[in-house]
Parts: sequence; C-alpha cells; structure tokens
Amino acid sequence: MTMFNGINTSASALTSQRLRMDVVSSNIANADSTRGRMVDGEWEPYRRKMVAMEPKQDFKSHLNRAAITSENTGNGVQVSRIVDDQTPFKQVFQPEHPDANEEGYVELPNVDPLKEMVDMMSATRSYEANVTALDAHKNLLLKALEIGR
Repeated sequence: MTMFNGINTSASALTSQRLRMDVVSSNIANADSTRGRMVDGEWEPYRRKMVAMEPKQDFKSHLNRAAITSENTGNGVQVSRIVDDQTPFKQVFQPEHPDANEEGYVELPNVDPLKEMVDMMSATRSYEANVTALDAHKNLLLKALEIGR
C-alpha cells in the first residue's frame, strides 16, 4: 500500500460520480426530446442513459492478493460503460404534435424525472462522502509530516 493509495481511490470515485451526475443531467435535459436519434429513417425519442461502474481490480485477483500479502486495499472504481435503458417509451395522445403518428400518439423518452432526482441525490451523497474521505486522508498525511518537525 502506497502513501497515496487512499487519495487515488477517492479520486477514482470522484471522477466516476461526476460522470454519473453528468449523465443524469443529460437525461433530465432530454426528458422531452422526441428526436433523440435516427433509426431506419425515422426519429426515435431520447433513450435514458445509465452509468455502469466496476472495481478497477476484479474481485478474484484482489482476493488472491489479499490472501498472499497483507496488502488488502482496493484500487478504486471505474466506469465500465454507459448503457441505454431499454424500458419502453411513453406514448401520449397529442395529434397536433409534429412527431405524432397516424393515430395521433407521440412517443416520449423513457426518462422519469423522479428516478433521475434519486440517482442525482445518490451520486451527490457518494461524491460528498468521497470528498470527506479524501480530506481525512489529506489531514492524516499532514499530521504525519508534523511528527517529523
């Protein structure tokens, strides 16, 4: 374990949570976008995005290393991919809308603002917890430097 391992772990979590907040912000911004992308010559509504995270080190190698050595700290997290939510689109009857089909229904994005706010609060709390851990680690290092004076 290096002296800066805790800082590197918190930094990876901060980076991942910031990206998660960016994706949630994008979802909220596009909650009413009926033209998200072109599929087979027709517009498809914006599809909700989600962030998938994973540990930088897989569990098996981490377990093997911890069994052999006394070193048992992780290396943080990383964003493995951003995936599209495959839940169906909402349909609303609005015959005057330019994107309405022949029956008068408009497909709206599968973004639920309530769900996005819960994700945003979760990402914010996780971000704050990692800032606190980073600050505690920094204070520990500063106290260690004061011992040498």
